[in-house]
Amino acid sequence: MVLEDLKIEYDKLQLKYGAKELDSIYSGGCINNPNICFVFMNPTGRNIASAKSWKGIKAPWIGTKNIWDLFFKLDLLDENIYQQIKAIKGKDWQEEFADEVYKNVEKHKYFITNLGKCTQLDARELPDNTLKKYLHLLEKELEIIKPKVVILFGNQVSSIVLDKKIAVSKARRQLFEKQIKNQKYKFYSVYYPVGNGRFNITKAIEDIKWIMVTENLE
Repeated sequence: MVLEDLKIEYDKLQLKYGAKELDSIYSGGCINNPNICFVFMNPTGRNIASAKSWKGIKAPWIGTKNIWDLFFKLDLLDENIYQQIKAIKGKDWQEEFADEVYKNVEKHKYFITNLGKCTQLDARELPDNTLKKYLHLLEKELEIIKPKVVILFGNQVSSIVLDKKIAVSKARRQLFEKQIKNQKYKFYSVYYPVGNGRFNITKAIEDIKWIMVTENLE
């Protein structure tokens, strides 16, 4: 199985749980044993790649600004790419620029995905039951890309993926291990760094830097 095979399943779930006028957002970055797989919640219509008219890659955070602050401060994004992201309006991203951004993500050996791929019109919180429909597909993603470390953003994503109640404030810098098929994966839970969690971005950066040093991912 390859990542492309999962898109059929994501698109079926978009019709059930997402906005009918928008497309699923999949994933992007390094797909061959990345240092880190970053797992967010679910995409919204602010990602301009969710438009049905968009013919380029349908990867997370296309046409947005704030999350790229985190990657830049982690030294996971080249400055020239970062400055271009900050200089242009979200709606002005072109398909070629999205490719350029994600080639830079690949260069820095990380992978960006969401637990839920169902794009919503706004930033509404999805119920646990909806996100749980995607868990087996995320696990297949991990089996395919084989990341060294998985970073889960926020209490909800962490609790669903690890199948236990997680409060990030009490789980900072704590290693969790989970067996998927015949492989054991390393997980860390980190504060959600955008939207309502924007005020926690500094803590997220501090913890991810610590993880990168501890796991020899620099």
